[in-house]
Amino acid sequence: MKMTPNLTLCGILALLLQCLSTGVAANVGDRPPNVVLIVADDLGYGDLSSYGAEDLQTPNIDRLVSEGMRFDRFYANCPVCSPTRAAILTGRYPELVGVPGVIRTHDRNSWGYLSPDAKTLPTMLKRTGYNTALIGKWHLGLRPENHPTERGFDFFHGFLGDMMDDYYTHRRHGNNYMRRNKKQIDPEGHATDLFTEWARAYLKRQANSDTPFFLELCYNAPHTPIQPPEAWVEKVEQRQPDISDQRAKLVALIEHMDSGVGKVVDTLKATGAYANTLILFTSDNGGLLRVGADNGHLRGSKQEVYEGGIRVPMCAVWEGHIEPGSSSNKLALTMDLFPTICDAAQVPVQHKIDGHSLLPTLLDKGNKQPTEDRFLFWTRREGGNRYMGKTIWAVRHGPWKLLQNSPMESFELYNLKKDPQEQHDLSNSAGKRFNRLARALRAHIQEGGAVPWQKQESR
Repeated sequence: MKMTPNLTLCGILALLLQCLSTGVAANVGDRPPNVVLIVADDLGYGDLSSYGAEDLQTPNIDRLVSEGMRFDRFYANCPVCSPTRAAILTGRYPELVGVPGVIRTHDRNSWGYLSPDAKTLPTMLKRTGYNTALIGKWHLGLRPENHPTERGFDFFHGFLGDMMDDYYTHRRHGNNYMRRNKKQIDPEGHATDLFTEWARAYLKRQANSDTPFFLELCYNAPHTPIQPPEAWVEKVEQRQPDISDQRAKLVALIEHMDSGVGKVVDTLKATGAYANTLILFTSDNGGLLRVGADNGHLRGSKQEVYEGGIRVPMCAVWEGHIEPGSSSNKLALTMDLFPTICDAAQVPVQHKIDGHSLLPTLLDKGNKQPTEDRFLFWTRREGGNRYMGKTIWAVRHGPWKLLQNSPMESFELYNLKKDPQEQHDLSNSAGKRFNRLARALRAHIQEGGAVPWQKQESR
């Protein structure tokens, strides 16, 4: 190949790197896709039939898994809600955007404040003409400056607070946090049904527009209270007479949500949008074992940094681009969805983020996956006598994982390749591995410690 003075080999490599950093979607079509991101709340790694559950039926989510790519080593950025949602929204480790723990409705028990400097995914997508909407649970703060429509969403229809005390009254501590944009509303019906119907209504409105859209649909199911419609419980109990009452209710709540997911996908198909829509489905953290969740063979529960608290199901569907029935063993986190969606939408990311795009994996059948030598971190700050405002941590590099599951206990070290159930603590026998992970974690803690997570006037 003959080189011109302005096109050296180094120049070619630099150009290729620039193309990769600003998105590979230029090769997947002229019109950017619509994007629908569906986030379940507290859905365990083993609580889909496509992920091994034998006592529940989730045909609609399973259909998404079969029509696209399933991820087997996908992780939430945190074992609780708000930090993972902040990671999705910003592509950053949540503590680096001010959300190391759960943002609650009471300042004295709230452990985060979404940084005003954080660039959000809907804001990025609007640069190239996307219409953006959030339906369902927000859980990133009640302050006016952090309302969804102030953080990039053109439309919000859902619940501003942290969790509902009742799926039918939609209250939290007696307060009504249901909103349509900034207007307080008081709708009737089960929250899962409401969020499903509001999402469908949005998709039908967008069918008349030439503008691509980004819809983030955040169910609060199967989060506590475990309160499915009674007809769904009866269906489960008739099918499985020996199931426990506790498990029957959780299974019913999950199956009810699955039905809603099916209705949303059916609406995409009916409006003709499905053919050019990237659909992503995942959960914000692992299942809560004490209410009957199943995290498969993994150790631990929601709230913990053992695998059961942070590994979650994830699948991606994009007709004509992602191979149906494919799977990936790539190690990824929810913060990786930010650059993935930006790549697919042909939106260059030119500011610092921590996530890595999964689009090359999605478009290549999951086969040629570049190995990434990155350290991965998990943080959770919490109150109460169990945590006292302190933080639990985990760091992973390759198969090695160092964690402190309680701020009052010692760090533990596991080799997940040899010990996927985290049964054999190697902290006293693998000193070099321990020290390497510990150094990386200390540097990460220092970086996160420089970011305010609570507004001064709320102290």
